[in-house]
Order: sequence, then structure tokens, then C-alpha cells
Amino acid sequence: MANDHCEKILSMPFQPSPQLEVAIQAAKTAGRIVNEFYENGFETRDKSTAGESAGLVTQADIASEQAIIQIIRNAFPEHHILAEETMDQSVVEDHLWVIDPLDGTNNFAHGIPHFSISIAYCYQGKPICGVILDPVHDQWYLAEQGKGAWHNQHKVHVNDRPLLSETIVAVGFYYDRGAMMRATLAAMEEFFDSQVHGIRRMGSAALDITYVGLGRFGVYFEYALSPWDFAAAWIFLQEAGGIITDGHGNELRLEPTSVLATNHHLFQQALPIVIRNHPTGDG
Repeated sequence: MANDHCEKILSMPFQPSPQLEVAIQAAKTAGRIVNEFYENGFETRDKSTAGESAGLVTQADIASEQAIIQIIRNAFPEHHILAEETMDQSVVEDHLWVIDPLDGTNNFAHGIPHFSISIAYCYQGKPICGVILDPVHDQWYLAEQGKGAWHNQHKVHVNDRPLLSETIVAVGFYYDRGAMMRATLAAMEEFFDSQVHGIRRMGSAALDITYVGLGRFGVYFEYALSPWDFAAAWIFLQEAGGIITDGHGNELRLEPTSVLATNHHLFQQALPIVIRNHPTGDG
């Protein structure tokens, strides 16, 4: 299923970099793997340790990540890779690939068809190009620095709505069920008080941020994300004309952090709400 749009992407009206071409090929292969597990069944285990919830991991996560890493290493053997399931924490390398082989594993594990594959190539700590693939629906989202953000073969842009009362806000929850959850719920209450059209918790940070770039959401925030959750969506949103920062309005970094993603009009309205309810620390 995850093949049809790939050829259209490669024929878009710009020449993709070798890194973007490899990211597309890796996502295409991973999409096929994830779809096969989704359709035919898989085993799941809990990553939690010492009473601390860390979510689920499936056979699809592992197989998808292995395939992506192999394709990248074949093309760029000198580059470094930061991937969720292998937990390599190095982010200081000049040439770094940041991978989430299955963003939205909880959705996947429960048969909810909303999850994605996220692959970003970063240079000196900044994403240069990225691909997010929704493999079930065969929807491709990709971006490259200076070349725009694309949904399949269509260039996209954030919406231009100027008021929170004219938009939908998306939110993500960390696995923590204590202070982090309460902070998120308090921020949601403030957004509701701003008369937003609604709040959505979809379950895939990469797709949520991408949807801001598509103009579907006006705001997305989450108080704890890892680099693989947002790296590819970071460049996508920037190329779509949006703003993405940490939850205090500071420049984003490839490290565990809070995230706020908006269009330019809504940033100054959303940021105070996110800051007021921000839990101690930033991750």
C-alpha cells in the first residue's frame, strides 16, 4: 500500500537531495513492513521498568527500525543514527539521522489506524529534510530546507487563522500519569476557555505537528517529547511557514523537550497558556 505516492514524490518539481531520496526509500520499505504486521498480527511488550510507564513496543517497531537503519547505513555509512528502539542518545554528530520507526505505537497496538513513520536527516543539530509516512492511508508528508513542505505531490502551508477561537488545538500526553498529566489537563482547560473549536488527542506527535503544517490544526503542544517524535515534523512545519519552539518559546533542540507548534498569528496567544501550565523542568 505504501508505494503509490512514492513515485509521485520523486517526480515533484524540485530535485530532492540524496538524503531525502534515501529517507523516502527507507520510509517506503518501513511502510510495507508496518502494514504487513498491522494486517497480519504481531506481538507486543511493555517497555515500562521499575514502575515507570514507558509505553508499548511491537514487532513492527523493531522490524521497521532495523530496515530503516540498514538502508541509511548502506547509503551513508559514515553518518550517525538516533533511533527510538536502539536508544542511541548521541545527538552531537554533524550528520545525524533521527528515526521513529512507528510513532503512535499505542494506536497501532489497539488497531487504531493512526500512526506514522518519521525519518529526518539533520546537519549540526538542525533537520535538513524529513519524511513522515502514514502507511495505512498511504499519505506522504515531506520537506527539505528551502524547498517547501509537501503532502504527496501538493505544496502545503499553515492556515492563516488569527484567533484561537477559530481553530482546533491538538495535544499529546506523556506516559507520566502524575504532574505532567495534570499540567496538560490544566493547559487544555485554558484553551477551552479561549473558545477553541475543539481539542484533539490523536496519538502520533509527528502527524500532529504535520497537521499544523497542513492547516488542519492551529496549535499543537506537548510537555514531553523525544527528538525522534518531532525531528522530521520540525522541518516540515518550518517549510510550511509555521513556528515550532519548546514550551517556553525557546529555540528547539534535538533533545527531550516540550514542544509548541503553531502558525505565526496564534503563537503569541498559545505560548502564555503553555508556559503558565508548564511543569517543572522541560521534559
